[in-house]
Amino acid sequence: MKSMQSVSKESHMVAMLAAFCMFFSMIEYLIPKPLPFMRLGLANLPILIALFLLPDRKILLLIFLKVLGQGLVNGTLFSYIFLFSAAGSFSSGLVMLLVYKAGGKRISLIGICLAGALVSNMVQLVLARFFIFGRSAFIIGPPFLIIGTVSALILGIFAERFKDRSRWFADQMGALDE
Repeated sequence: MKSMQSVSKESHMVAMLAAFCMFFSMIEYLIPKPLPFMRLGLANLPILIALFLLPDRKILLLIFLKVLGQGLVNGTLFSYIFLFSAAGSFSSGLVMLLVYKAGGKRISLIGICLAGALVSNMVQLVLARFFIFGRSAFIIGPPFLIIGTVSALILGIFAERFKDRSRWFADQMGALDE
């Protein structure tokens, strides 16, 4: 049974990481996109860090808050863009969580990020095929996957370096061991 202090720390961590998701989402919103649903995935950085700091159900809550917050702030909550965002975020988040759990320390955050991006991009391409572009959706597939892979590689490298060098992260990991 978890203590109330532990639950409170987890709740505060979810709130803080959700705020970072929103911050990165707003930064990303300022970057021009060739397609409305194409994103670099900056808002996934807090989720990658959460893999080490939060239990599974809190990570799922964080993903939900990220998706809902993005939809509210960007004004896409009742649009097809929200559907793409939600499907991509949840599929990516679940795959990153599964790869982290299955791979343990054998798979770096780079690999976890790449797996999440690949699944997110594939889910969004399938949705684009059925809801917007029809068969021609696969014309955008190669550049979409290339941009997603390069972006995920850069984000994974950044997350891995943050994990290895951040005093804040080390303190959080130390607090978990207590």
